[in-house]
Amino acid sequence: MKVVCVGGGPAGLYLAILLKLQDPAHDVTVHERNPEGRTYGWGVTYWRGLLDRLRAHDPETAAAIEEHSVRWSEGVAHVRDLTTRHHGDEGFGIGRHRLLDLLAGRARALGVRLEYESEVTHPPAGADLVVAADGVHSALRSGAAHDFGTRVTSGRNPYVWLGTTKVFDAFTFAFTETEHGWIWAYGYGYSGDRSTCVVECSPKTLTGLGLDRADQGEGLALLEKLFAGVLEGHPLTARPGASWQTFRTLTNRTWHHGNLVLLGDAAHTTHYSIGAGTTLALEDAMCLADALRAHAGLPQALAAYERRRRAALLSAQSAARYSAQWYENLPRYIGLPPHRMFALLGQRHSPLLPYVPPQLYYGLDQAAGRLEALRRLKRWLGPRAARALHARSTAHGD
Repeated sequence: MKVVCVGGGPAGLYLAILLKLQDPAHDVTVHERNPEGRTYGWGVTYWRGLLDRLRAHDPETAAAIEEHSVRWSEGVAHVRDLTTRHHGDEGFGIGRHRLLDLLAGRARALGVRLEYESEVTHPPAGADLVVAADGVHSALRSGAAHDFGTRVTSGRNPYVWLGTTKVFDAFTFAFTETEHGWIWAYGYGYSGDRSTCVVECSPKTLTGLGLDRADQGEGLALLEKLFAGVLEGHPLTARPGASWQTFRTLTNRTWHHGNLVLLGDAAHTTHYSIGAGTTLALEDAMCLADALRAHAGLPQALAAYERRRRAALLSAQSAARYSAQWYENLPRYIGLPPHRMFALLGQRHSPLLPYVPPQLYYGLDQAAGRLEALRRLKRWLGPRAARALHARSTAHGD
């Protein structure tokens, strides 16, 4: 099979690796519009479950990624001058640049052709399969937007993606109160000397602080002052041209048209606050590779891929939607004692939380942790409520 993959991000590179592992005779080319080594972003996060799935598909790639990752098992929240720390699941961070280097090296070793500074805006002729893995602004998808039924909705809160030399030893949340409202940051390490720091606030706070009008240097200086307690003298850094933006949630009515199939952010996006974008993209690649192996016909393989991934994504999409809403409604929770606020921060994916008074929800959640019957009820009720609320929002076009 001749496969052309457009987009040299994690999804496109990992799909190329898996296809060559399945059959070395596959002719696989990855086109990336940027020069080799140039990428956006800082670090990405993932959890043990992804590492296990990577290991099942390609132990060599999984081992390399784990070796170059940092890990944490705690979360810490700073609210004003109070701090609370909780033990949690083991998480991992790896620099996006490092991740792409590892995947590109593995792909080359398996015989994949990597074409950098190669922009493809229309499906090339002669390929059996064309994979649009070129991100949320996918040129291939945009050229057939009507066929895919692309829909984009923008979130409310502005955010900016930054880096810092402060190495956080836990997944860190910092909430700072200003005269114009709250502003907060998520921070996590991704190497021995760097961390990612995402800053978010309401539109009112952004304009009140003047961050929408400040140049990049002025904006970074103000943010360094606002988060001085957690940065401990370390600077914030930004990519050239980085600016405040609102998150774009992208969906498509269908993920394939003819021999063109969407992968990763070209097919779907989930809010950054659940830290799942790279994981979902890599899982797309695994599912598509599995479907191509299991089905002799391309239409059947692409239909199976889309069906399975849509079903698998429902939980993550629901979690992302409620996570974004939790932050958009931060005043509802921020007045709680820090340990309670942090507990509900960990429960922000719940479809029940927006409809239950926070103090009551906290009490019920604590009781559920002690009583098996309540745990079973919560596990039973949560997904059903999520499906019902999702169906209602879909019916109303929300």
